[in-house]
Amino acid sequence: MENSSYTLPATPRQIAYARSLAQRNRISLPWEVQQDRRALSAWIDAQTKVKPAPQDGRPTSKQVAFAERLARIKQRAVPDECFRDKGLMSKWIDGNR
Repeated sequence: MENSSYTLPATPRQIAYARSLAQRNRISLPWEVQQDRRALSAWIDAQTKVKPAPQDGRPTSKQVAFAERLARIKQRAVPDECFRDKGLMSKWIDGNR
């Protein structure tokens, strides 16, 4: 009898979860791993143990747009340091609602 190893393809849910982990950890998802269900499962296990990459400290585009809209309504300027720190931007928005 021939001993051939048959690999099962990864499920769409596995691939979707692996892609979200890759994005969270800011790494690429290897193509070879996506082809084998067991290899992808092992990759997912390893990636769930990795701490997420540090988030960008700058405010989001939605925060900036909302702050600029508030600034126009209140007829004041958003301080420059708020554009460099997400926390400061959040505090400025909360204080100027």
